[in-house]
Amino acid sequence: MSSPETQNPVNPLPPVVVALFLVIILIEAAFSLGTRGLIGGPGAVGWRAGAMQEYGFNAEIFRWMVDNQSFPGEHMMRFVTYPFVHGSFTHAVFSGAMLLALGKFVGERFHGGAVFAVFAGSCIAGALAYGLFRPSQPWLIGCFPGVYGLIGAFTYLLWLKLGQVGAQQARAFSLIGFLMGIQLIFGLLFGANSQWLADVAGFGFGFGISFFVSPGGWSKIRAKIRHR
Repeated sequence: MSSPETQNPVNPLPPVVVALFLVIILIEAAFSLGTRGLIGGPGAVGWRAGAMQEYGFNAEIFRWMVDNQSFPGEHMMRFVTYPFVHGSFTHAVFSGAMLLALGKFVGERFHGGAVFAVFAGSCIAGALAYGLFRPSQPWLIGCFPGVYGLIGAFTYLLWLKLGQVGAQQARAFSLIGFLMGIQLIFGLLFGANSQWLADVAGFGFGFGISFFVSPGGWSKIRAKIRHR
């Protein structure tokens, strides 16, 4: 047994979560410094807008690809690049903070690869839902769909825990219900935002894939299939 002096009272953040956070913050730092004229010269003022045009997900472009059965790489990459482009410094910092908090909790129970699968898969699922439902605002940026995917994984873990102690498992969905309620209130006060489509899809994907990528999850599913 290790001595108390050598034990870390705070579990370290999963490396994959730290890496995702650093990419988000470094990109945002470049945009913010460029907007203030501190780096990049006069052209840096338009870095954020240019990045959104180049790397953001666009529902109209997606519908064009589907209608024409053409999927060029320059547009397909938008499914995985849009989470790293944010609309403002506040947007990036708030998203990053939620990524760290939820990523730490989920990462304490999931393998690093599973955490990445939840985040990346939820971002892709969120973009698909956003594109298929043809929202009024075509652009989707920011990592919130991935964060909501981690909320889905968090909900799965809580759902399991409540089941193990014989409590009502529906209580596990209180957090997502609260967050959706907050989004509804903000939508009524400041105008509707179609991003909730991507967030809900990200949550659903994160919750669903957790049955497979959680520790022992795939083995449990195979056992149930064989039992049937």
